[in-house]
Amino acid sequence: MLAALLHSPLPRLIPIGMILLALQKTLFVELQPFGVILQLVLAFAASAGAAGGSERGALAGFVLGIMFDLAIGTPLGSSSIAMGLAAWIAGMVHLIRIDATWWISAIFVGVGAAVGETSVPVIRRFTGEEDAFVPEMWTIVPVVAVSSAIMSIAFVPLARWSLGLARPEWKVPVDA
Repeated sequence: MLAALLHSPLPRLIPIGMILLALQKTLFVELQPFGVILQLVLAFAASAGAAGGSERGALAGFVLGIMFDLAIGTPLGSSSIAMGLAAWIAGMVHLIRIDATWWISAIFVGVGAAVGETSVPVIRRFTGEEDAFVPEMWTIVPVVAVSSAIMSIAFVPLARWSLGLARPEWKVPVDA
């Protein structure tokens, strides 16, 4: 059982998530384009979906969301739903392409991050937060989507490594 845990993606996913969470909570609180804190962890969760597909991405989003909830102090599981949804949406890229190019992955990561960020107020409203919907959402969602799409250029290969995936290998059929 311990060997299965060590061979799973978790030993690589958790340290990367901790580093991204630390950067998001320290450096990117000061660097705010258009007054929006960039969501590094959400971008990495969506990139994991684009790299590994919907199922693996949702699992990575769930783990990263639990880490985010523990660090921020929000109700446990609320960010997991949003990040899992973002990764699941971004993983839909595998329905149209087996080996997606960087720009197709970036588009899907941007869309997934937009859906994940849009679902946060809905989830927070379900957990009892009174002022979950803010008028700045018209600025927050596009900034998070575009920044996530840009960050996906670096995050998709990192997510592929952290999930232990290799690129699909195509072989030419040989007639016997």
